[in-house]
Amino acid sequence: VLVESLLVFTIVLSVHAVVWDRFSWCTVALAVQAFYVQFKWDRLLQLGGAVFQFRGAANSGLLPASMVIPLLGVVMKERCRAAGIVYFERFGVVVASTGMLLALFLSILAVGITKPVPTNTCILTGIAGSIIVYTMKHSLTVSEVIEVLEVLLIFVYLSMILLYLLPRCFTPGEALLVLGGVSFVLNQLIKRSLNVIEGRGDPIDFFLLVAVVGVVLLGLFFTVLFIFLDSGTWISSMFFHMMTAVLGLGVIMPWLYRLIQRNPLFWLLQFLFQTQTRLYLLVYWTFLAASACGVVFYQNSKRSSESKKHQASTITRKYFHFIVVATYVPGLIYDRQLLYIAAVLCLAVFIFLEYVRYFRIKPFGQTLRHLLSLFLDERDSGPLILTHIYLLLGMSLPVWLFPRSCAPKGTLPGAGALVPYSGVLAVGVGDTAASVFGSTMGEIKWPGTKKTFEGTMTAIFAQIIAVALILIFDSSVNLNSSYAWILASVSLVSLLEAYTTQIDNLLLPLYLQIMLMA
Repeated sequence: VLVESLLVFTIVLSVHAVVWDRFSWCTVALAVQAFYVQFKWDRLLQLGGAVFQFRGAANSGLLPASMVIPLLGVVMKERCRAAGIVYFERFGVVVASTGMLLALFLSILAVGITKPVPTNTCILTGIAGSIIVYTMKHSLTVSEVIEVLEVLLIFVYLSMILLYLLPRCFTPGEALLVLGGVSFVLNQLIKRSLNVIEGRGDPIDFFLLVAVVGVVLLGLFFTVLFIFLDSGTWISSMFFHMMTAVLGLGVIMPWLYRLIQRNPLFWLLQFLFQTQTRLYLLVYWTFLAASACGVVFYQNSKRSSESKKHQASTITRKYFHFIVVATYVPGLIYDRQLLYIAAVLCLAVFIFLEYVRYFRIKPFGQTLRHLLSLFLDERDSGPLILTHIYLLLGMSLPVWLFPRSCAPKGTLPGAGALVPYSGVLAVGVGDTAASVFGSTMGEIKWPGTKKTFEGTMTAIFAQIIAVALILIFDSSVNLNSSYAWILASVSLVSLLEAYTTQIDNLLLPLYLQIMLMA
């Protein structure tokens, strides 16, 4: 925990060495108090006094999670200010303020339920809170303050509902990232739905907002419904499919129509088949999806023939990382908008299939349970299987969060040109290389972890080679001699992978994106 915290502090100070403004004081104060509060959360988790049931075999992860959203907002604000885009500069300010307030709320919650009351930690939390509130008072307009408070309110209610319904699925830090992100998306969708102006906004952005909110509302609806019904019967399964169609065609499609001012299905079909390059990419991705399914069926056939207790090895699970890299790299090079939409659709399909598995919806629910149980690891300790969804999110978030409006030529200058590749570098290349080489050839272990020195060094080296290949094949990338910063960023994130107990598929791409955008 100490080394993980040291790495996070190094990243925070590195970012603010480049981007120093009034929010820097807030972020540093938030990091210091989160470091102390993290130990209170860890103690609560060990004693079972944390109100909700969180994921075991991991620390609270409060410090690394608390820094992600504020740092993203700060670097986005600076990039958009440099580009002269005032609207998105203010949006970055709102993102940073929202992240700080959500993290502060989680800290206050931990301090409030710790007995006896930790006096020193309370004082630190109070000082950090005062600095944040003072800065927000002098940085935000009234409408922006209301927006931040709306996200906080949504986060509180979502946390109470989802953490109760889904025990042992998240650590406090993961809950902050996932539920904070969903809360922000829901608030943005409500805000844009109430202020629709024809022709304003990119339709692909609305697809992401509606897809995320739609699948979350769908899950909440069926979770409440199946409290009173047995979800494993044919009648319940038919009702599930029927209501999914009703909600999709009767709520989500009209909602999208209102936002983009055209038929969503016709727009999507026209978008997907607009150019020949997109047709080639879709055919190629279909082949890769079939290959991934083939790996699942082949590994399950081996389990049937060898032993019922057979579990997929680490190297076998990394096959999917190779497939995902092969999926994303051509999309990033040839058509990022298509990759954006395809990732949104894939996320919706993944979450829908997880609902089918979790609720045992016929005819595929039990089959999915059997097929996916082979690939479980210690992080899937709750009722949901989330690792494959986290892998998709880790690869997609740098694409979704890339500030396209603040990049006049479609790319950012210097190291920022690699921002959309953050997921490919951190998870697809770095994490895969560290896992494969560390588990097969690693001998020198980092103190206090199972990760090896050889695995981490291989991850750094593999990412440097990947950057060189990106420079060769993607003509839009121009690093402008920012090689030392890229090496430092890759090294810090690889070391963080060795020491963090959080979901690395989610955390590492976001930190690499922050460093590259700074």
